[in-house]
Amino acid sequence: MNLPPPAPPAATVVLLHGFAGAGFMVKPLGYALRRAGYRPVELGYDSWGLPLERICDRLLPRLAQLDEESEAPLHIVAHSMGGLVARALLHRQRPRTLGHVVMLGTPNGGSEIADFLDRHSLLRPILGRAAPALVTNRSAMIDALLGPIDYPVGVIAGDRPILPGPTARLVPGPSDGKVSVASTRLAEAADHIVLPLSHSLLPYHPSAQRQIRHFLSHGHFSRTS
Repeated sequence: MNLPPPAPPAATVVLLHGFAGAGFMVKPLGYALRRAGYRPVELGYDSWGLPLERICDRLLPRLAQLDEESEAPLHIVAHSMGGLVARALLHRQRPRTLGHVVMLGTPNGGSEIADFLDRHSLLRPILGRAAPALVTNRSAMIDALLGPIDYPVGVIAGDRPILPGPTARLVPGPSDGKVSVASTRLAEAADHIVLPLSHSLLPYHPSAQRQIRHFLSHGHFSRTS
């Protein structure tokens, strides 16, 4: 009796939350990816209390373990500041099985809101140790930590703030209310798409989740309705 070949191992998707977030905040995205046949793993980190380099020190052993556990591709999906963490991690130690990377509303060019908070001494503590990575005028040291983009990246931006309030007005041009569409762009990205979503909805909305799955499978976003 001929048995069917075993199913290939599920590809791992590392999920990274944004600033002031926690691992549980990307669990709904993890559920959607699990239903699509992926193995999601949420990695939490202290975005407020640790600088970018120390965040990498904490996460790299876990990333290396995940890489060692499977021969299937290891993808990364990161929301907001999580995309900067992903860039720094991949620059330090790229997984041998690295697949595709998706960034959701990541301030690759920095955040004007972070600039505003950093300029005011009473507000500066809100950013904690994340300030050097989030401001638009980054130091050469932070740029060196982020490294070059020489792996397949897809970027999803939003252009619909929930409320066009004072915070959103600090961000120039189309934005998701916290990060401008222009700031999300990377010249080296394999693809970039703008969805009518706010910053906080990017990991949760079905349209964004559909685009994430499409990029993980195909290396580009879907332009069909």
